[in-house]
Amino acid sequence: MHTKNKVNYLEQLLSLTKRHLMVFVNSRMRMFFTFMVPFIIFVIYIFFLRDLELMTITPTLADYGLNMDGDPQLRRYVYTLIDSWMLSGIVAMSTITVSLQINTITVSDKENGINRDFASSPVSSNILIFSYFLANFIITFVVCMVFLVACFIYLAALGELIMTFTSIVTIICVLIFASITGVLFTVFICSFISHDSTMASVITIFSTAIGFLIGAYMPLFMMPEAVQYVCGFVPGTYACALFRYAFMSDGINAMSAYVGNEALMEELTGSFGYNLNFFGYVVTPGYQALALVLFTVLLLILNVVFAKKLTAVMGGLPKKIFGKKKKN
Repeated sequence: MHTKNKVNYLEQLLSLTKRHLMVFVNSRMRMFFTFMVPFIIFVIYIFFLRDLELMTITPTLADYGLNMDGDPQLRRYVYTLIDSWMLSGIVAMSTITVSLQINTITVSDKENGINRDFASSPVSSNILIFSYFLANFIITFVVCMVFLVACFIYLAALGELIMTFTSIVTIICVLIFASITGVLFTVFICSFISHDSTMASVITIFSTAIGFLIGAYMPLFMMPEAVQYVCGFVPGTYACALFRYAFMSDGINAMSAYVGNEALMEELTGSFGYNLNFFGYVVTPGYQALALVLFTVLLLILNVVFAKKLTAVMGGLPKKIFGKKKKN
C-alpha cells in the first residue's frame, strides 16, 4: 500500500510536469520568444556593445606601452577577456529572465480557473506545486544550455575558447545551481501574481532591470552606492560572478603569463574580472558560492511558506484542461 502511494505520487508528478511542458511547447510564440531572449541580447552585444567595451581597455593598454594592432596574440587575449565577461553575464541573466517567462503558465492557470479543476481532482496540491517548479527548471536549464553551447561555438570560432575541461564542467554545474536559484526566485515573485496583464508588466520591467542589478552589463562599482546595496540582495549577482570565474579564469591566467605585468592585469580585471567589490570589500568565488547557497536556502523556505499562493483557486470555469478545451 505504501509503495502504491509512492507510485501514484510519481505518476502525478510526471503527468503534471509533462502537461506544463506541453503547454509551453504547444504555444509556438511563447517558446520562440523564450529561446530568443538570450540571443537577442547576444546580437545586441556583438553589433553595438563589443567595440564600446574594447574602447575602455585600449587606453589602459596604451598606458603600459601595449598596442593590439601589432600584436595578434594580445588582441586575441583582450577579446577573450571582453567576450567571456559579457557572455557569462548574459548566461547568468538568462537563468532569471527565461524562468520568469515560464511563470506565465502558472499565472495563466490561475486566471483561467484551471487550478479550480486541479483542486477538485485527487491530485495532491504539493505535487502540483512541485510540478510547476520542475517544469520551470527543465525549460530554463534547456534554454540556457542551448545558449551556452552557442557561446562555446562563438568563442571557438574566434579562437577565444581558452578553457580546460574542468572549467567547462564547472560552468555546467554553476548553470544547474543558478537555474535552481533563478526558478526559486522568480516563482516566489510570481506566486503573488494572478493576472496575465500584471505578469506581462512584471516581465517587461524585471527583464529590463535585472541585467543591471546583477552586474551583467557593467561592473557593480560603477553604479550608485544605493544601487550597489540592492544588487547585494539579488541572488543572480553571485551567480553572475561565479559564471565569470568559470568562464574567465583560464583566459586571465593565459593573458597574465603572456603580458607578464601584474599591475596591468590587476587594473584590467578590476573592471572585467570575476571578483565582486562591494563598498571596498572583495568577494571572492568561494564566498560568492556561499552567498548563493544561503540565498537558495532562504528562497526555498519562502517558497514553502507561501506555496499555496502558487496554486490559489480563482476565476470561473476552466478554459483549458491539460492543453485541451473542456468538453460539455
